Amino acid sequence: MPDQTTDRSALRGDCAQCFGLCCVALPFAASADFALDKPAGRPCPNLQGDHRCGIHADLRTKGFTGCTVYDCFGAGQKVSQLTFGGRDWRTGPKEDARRMFDVFPVVRQLHELLWYLTEALGLDAARPVHAELRGALEETERLTRQTPEELAALDVAAHRQEVNVLLLRTSELARAGVADSKGGKGSKGKKGKGKDRRGADLMGARLRGADLRGASLRGAYLIAADLTGADLRGADMIGADLRDADLTDADLTGAFFLTQPQLNAARGSAGTRLPESLTRPVHWAAAG
Repeated sequence: MPDQTTDRSALRGDCAQCFGLCCVALPFAASADFALDKPAGRPCPNLQGDHRCGIHADLRTKGFTGCTVYDCFGAGQKVSQLTFGGRDWRTGPKEDARRMFDVFPVVRQLHELLWYLTEALGLDAARPVHAELRGALEETERLTRQTPEELAALDVAAHRQEVNVLLLRTSELARAGVADSKGGKGSKGKKGKGKDRRGADLMGARLRGADLRGASLRGAYLIAADLTGADLRGADMIGADLRDADLTDADLTGAFFLTQPQLNAARGSAGTRLPESLTRPVHWAAAG
């Protein structure tokens, strides 16, 4: 059984408790993902006075696909309700608004790390590093609760690097079990390791029905790749770019470090098998 029951409910965006921070703090450029340019700190023209999106139900058809892919991992409500004590950027001092917009991306990165660390603690194969993972989880949570000034000064890149060392070790342990169960050897001829595709350029790759069990796809570019019917059980998906990848009938059960934004950016079907912690994107059903 897993070493710890995982509850990531606080690591999911709750727009009702947020002041529309992603619609204001973040910049975007006119592209296939966004219908117009918007600089950081300026509210999106679709943001209403109650901090809700005026075209939420039609984002994709109106050219805002990027909005349907994004997830703050719960950082929006934490910054809105905890870091700034429920003070609305619309009505509060301008300095508070500026600091809120600066702090939001920092807390978002920390919350993404909390997602990975919490998942890692639920992997029985990672038991040898559970104590270190718990320590990193507690420290990361502590950092999210700092003052706006402390968060603005935080070297979040350095903290990510420290956590990444643990996540890499977790990946090795988890994938070793998958590779051993296959009874074969990895792509480098070492038993206990799946295929190493870290950072690989697999854009548009034909991987229909591919056996990618226990593979490391960390940071791999899988944009528009054909993964129809692929077996991705036990694969490390952290940072893999799945934009427009075809996951029709693919098996992602047991894949780890996979996030909702990655799935939202991909295409799939009713036959795509997902980890229990993630939900089938609405647009998949529409596409089917």
